[in-house]
Amino acid sequence: MILCDVGPRDGLQNEPDVLSPQSRAELVNALAAAGLRRVEAVSFVRPDRVPQMAGAEEVVDGIERRDGTEYSGLVLNEEGYERLRGTSLDRVNCTLAATDSFSRRNANATVDEAAARVERIVSGADRPVTVTISVAFGCPFEGAVDPGVVAALAERFAGAGEVVLADTIGVATPSAVRSLVERVGGNVGGHFHNTRNTGYANALAALEAGATVLDASVGGVGGCPFAPRATGNIATEDLVYLLEGEGVETGVDLDALIRVSQGLEQTLGRTLPGQLYRV
Repeated sequence: MILCDVGPRDGLQNEPDVLSPQSRAELVNALAAAGLRRVEAVSFVRPDRVPQMAGAEEVVDGIERRDGTEYSGLVLNEEGYERLRGTSLDRVNCTLAATDSFSRRNANATVDEAAARVERIVSGADRPVTVTISVAFGCPFEGAVDPGVVAALAERFAGAGEVVLADTIGVATPSAVRSLVERVGGNVGGHFHNTRNTGYANALAALEAGATVLDASVGGVGGCPFAPRATGNIATEDLVYLLEGEGVETGVDLDALIRVSQGLEQTLGRTLPGQLYRV
């Protein structure tokens, strides 16, 4: 099982303060030093729409690469992928939404248009690819999402190598997660937000159903600029504590990870949603 910390990307993209590329690179380096096998470092999006992600290339330049850690970046379209291709990142995460309403707000495209973009990126990618399907369990604009629609989208990208199901607004429950993960099958992952306090139960359900990748964010920070009242991801350190307690080896130095959350709390100047680092 691969644990991916998305804090430098998904975690910071919804923060009111914009951290410098140097600060974001230092966060990436600290997470890698704590033993995370994968870190999502940046997203290649328009800075006028997501100013927190400006200077992605500078962040990548500031990464002190460590053996055993894979560094990824998120893209929404070919323009973003071309920027990523010019960097040393190891993996590209292409994301698309399961509903037209969310897709138009997030990617300025319908689901079919976004899926076609992702297919073109996947077919020409020069490095490993993850395809993340956002609002896979519920949409802030359209409500509940048909699992059959998500499964059909996932099937289109079965050859990509890895498909991650994202509960962007935190509405999923364990039975729904278990059912969809089993239905999609293959190399599937889960990305959960804790909006309704079900995120950790959902992560465990996904793992039990065969998920090979779990996303989480240091300190539990995060949210989506295009989802009203979106709240943070499950906290990486809290998830590590849960998994290790259940006998799942993560390879993460939990004490070191807690120190990263404590440092991020000081940087952001507020108490973070995560629980463990405050105990």
